[in-house]
Amino acid sequence: MHLVASERIKLFSIATPWVCGVFALVALAGPAALTALTATESRLPPTVASTQFGYQLGMVAVLVAAALAVTSEYHSGTIHGTFQAVPGRTPVLVAKAVVVAGYAFGLGEAAAFTAWLVARVLAPDADLALDSVADWTIVAGTGPVFALAAVCGVGVGLLVRYTAGAVALLVAYPLMAENVVQLIPRAGRAIHRWLPLNAVTKFLSGSGEANAGRDGGNATVLSDSPLSPGWALAYFGAFAVLLLAAGITQARRRDA
Repeated sequence: MHLVASERIKLFSIATPWVCGVFALVALAGPAALTALTATESRLPPTVASTQFGYQLGMVAVLVAAALAVTSEYHSGTIHGTFQAVPGRTPVLVAKAVVVAGYAFGLGEAAAFTAWLVARVLAPDADLALDSVADWTIVAGTGPVFALAAVCGVGVGLLVRYTAGAVALLVAYPLMAENVVQLIPRAGRAIHRWLPLNAVTKFLSGSGEANAGRDGGNATVLSDSPLSPGWALAYFGAFAVLLLAAGITQARRRDA
């Protein structure tokens, strides 16, 4: 427990989690407000899914915050003292991942429910009640997704170690890379079906039940993953664990 407490103190002693937290809140609440206010003009009534339209930008903020929790220590040199205190390295790195994942879970839940509440206030006549499993999944499921994304961010931070490289990778991949893969002749769409962020979108959005059965519109485009929502989350979780394990293995093999 002392490792977890130590990592918690280190995480919140820097500005990154606060800045990224505010960004994630705005990233979800802003589009939710716009969707609610422009529903008449766009002729697309707000749905529970549309209140979560900005979750991908929020995830980018979580990925960056998680990576910086690692790379900032390499940059400042404090990682040397950490590894001297815990020569095995694995326990402290797992503790770091747990702390960052816990932060991301809380942030995801706060941001998702704030976005939903903002839309309800601005569009009181819209059907935004959480009265189905799909509705609850796309809102409350943001926390677990952000937590697993944070584990991915820690893994990337350990593998890359340098802030610029880690941030560039974690911004470009979710916003561009998976979509670009679809442009590969013949195999692109087949590969895309199994990419991690596409899979986790299947967990959140399912078959569009929370978006009145629509694909896209004022909500996220549905995933083409062949997995069921539950297995899609498990698949993303396995990917996050493998990425963290790779990062820890790399950290154990090389000098800090």
